Amino acid sequence: MSNKRRFLYFLAIALSVIYLIWRIFFTIPWHSNIFTLIFALLLVISEILSNSTGFILIFFRMLSTKKKWDLKIPDYSTTQPLPDVDIIIVTHNESVDLLRKTINAATFIDYPDKSKVHIVVADDGNRPEVKALTKHYHVGYSGMENNKHAKSGNINNTLAKLDSPLFAIFDTDMIPFSGFLRNTVPLFTENFQQLKDDPDHTDPLGFVQTPQSFYNADIFQFNLFSEKIIPNEQDFFSRDVNILNGGNKRALFTGSNAVFLRKAVDDVGGFPTNTITEDFQLGTMLNMEGYISLATKVPQSSGITPIDMKGVIKQRTRWARGVIQSCRNLHIFTNPNLTIINRIILLNTYFYWWAFFRRMIYMIAPILYALFKIQVVNANFWILMVIWAPGYFLLHYVMGDTSGMKDKAKIRNERWGEVQETFFAPYLFIPVILESLGIKAKKFKVTSKDVTYSIKDKLYILPYLILWTITLIAIIKFNYGKYGSEILVGSVITFWLLMHFINLSMCLFISLGRPVYRKSERFIRKVKGKVITKNGDSFPIITEDVSEGGIAFKITDKKTADIKNDDDIKLIIKHHNFDIHLTGKVARISNRENNPIYSVQVQVPPDQNRDHYLQIIYDGANKTLPSVQDTWVTPFDELYMNLVVRARAIERKISSRFNRF
Repeated sequence: MSNKRRFLYFLAIALSVIYLIWRIFFTIPWHSNIFTLIFALLLVISEILSNSTGFILIFFRMLSTKKKWDLKIPDYSTTQPLPDVDIIIVTHNESVDLLRKTINAATFIDYPDKSKVHIVVADDGNRPEVKALTKHYHVGYSGMENNKHAKSGNINNTLAKLDSPLFAIFDTDMIPFSGFLRNTVPLFTENFQQLKDDPDHTDPLGFVQTPQSFYNADIFQFNLFSEKIIPNEQDFFSRDVNILNGGNKRALFTGSNAVFLRKAVDDVGGFPTNTITEDFQLGTMLNMEGYISLATKVPQSSGITPIDMKGVIKQRTRWARGVIQSCRNLHIFTNPNLTIINRIILLNTYFYWWAFFRRMIYMIAPILYALFKIQVVNANFWILMVIWAPGYFLLHYVMGDTSGMKDKAKIRNERWGEVQETFFAPYLFIPVILESLGIKAKKFKVTSKDVTYSIKDKLYILPYLILWTITLIAIIKFNYGKYGSEILVGSVITFWLLMHFINLSMCLFISLGRPVYRKSERFIRKVKGKVITKNGDSFPIITEDVSEGGIAFKITDKKTADIKNDDDIKLIIKHHNFDIHLTGKVARISNRENNPIYSVQVQVPPDQNRDHYLQIIYDGANKTLPSVQDTWVTPFDELYMNLVVRARAIERKISSRFNRF
């Protein structure tokens, strides 16, 4: 990190601290009524916590070095024996078709000695169809009944039957890439050798976490028509924050696609059963036991994320309640076994889930003043400008500078972070409060990844619509009839109202949803093969993209192929040394005059052809989705684009109705 950047970071923190001191000692309305005083205290506490979490991220960024940031994956050790690895695929009630993809991918994982890889499906439903699937793929099956400890109980039951020194965990919907073990196991064998050479100065490696990655657009990308503009919302944690945690040897376990040292998990008594976020708690238990944890940057698996409001809100509610539970179990504020770095990471994670309560406070505070003249901050405008503005804007600049990777390719900026925070706030702040008070939810279920829309789902828009309407009224009422200096003095209130109004407008668009037409995701894959036309002519091809239901390809020689729309054709494409045979019907021909691209609906035989074809599709990230944010597109641009796109959709509906008559 350059000295100039380091100076800016220090300056941002210093100015923010000065502002917070001023806020605490000079702006709280101590003599107001009890409601105003309580809200004023909640607001200043929220500001302190918001700034503190920002300081922690800046602090970790300043501590990070190139060596810490770029975790190099070594080669397999030549001095250590190749360890056996158990691959555990955890399933509860997910569909067999989804489970098939993960099992199939696991059978294709590369390893120098495949006989040392033992794949086991942990099924706590004892489903005959799952057992039949494992038999088809010649992998192990671990069934159980009356599981009272959810995912942890399922895993612990399976671990009791296994004995490899390493094991990997995969959720049903998290499909491993073929290089998964190549990019994790060598870190363990390297650590084994270091422990042998210098045991006094080497900490044992407990687990390696690879990033959570998804092959479909999330609810923000999809519903905001932003599949080409912003990365998945979870990327910021997996590929940035947790990398920093791993740089300090305290990466958090995120529930799937991680490799563990079996001895380490045995030392802490297995997966914890007193929380619904066993992943978060287990990782910290291992750190407390003296084991380090690392996080890699490049995804080694890919899964599916829910895009319907009900599924997303249910998933985040479970995470929020679970982290609060685990933090209480771990006694993160008082536990003497936590190192300073561990405690900071845990506190930062804990207070993250309180960000949604803080966001509600931030939205309500300016509304109280604009509509009811309830003043929760006693401050002179000019003093506020001098003390608040420099620190606020510099801190946001610095936070934007830290919200990305070392090459400045940002995963997420502060404005997008506020939109996402606003989206979850109305639905998460109450569960967080209840869980903190010890009021637990009665039952939790695995989040369904199937998209469902109903009239009831549309009701999720109500909190945003209510807040949006109140904020709009507040903006109009507060500024109506004001001129000159009055507008200037009230500009801070107007500024916050406008920011929240924009964020809530984005939330309205997200909650409105978007029709889902595509049955399966499309992946960019360049694979060689040949097409056989209905006349029996054969031409060499290379695929442009593939999906479970179709292929787009180009013919690679200069011959003209007699292929037309609706033609039945045959395709043979290569995967390693296997020829995949497919049949299909031409659905579309584009760019006909200049190297046409043929889009074909395909049928895949349910045999080895299907297995190899699925591997072509899912062995690697979906590069049709961005990994970094398009910094040229702002939330304002997104807001305008959504207005235009949705207005045109309404116009088309109206036109089609008129055309019927």
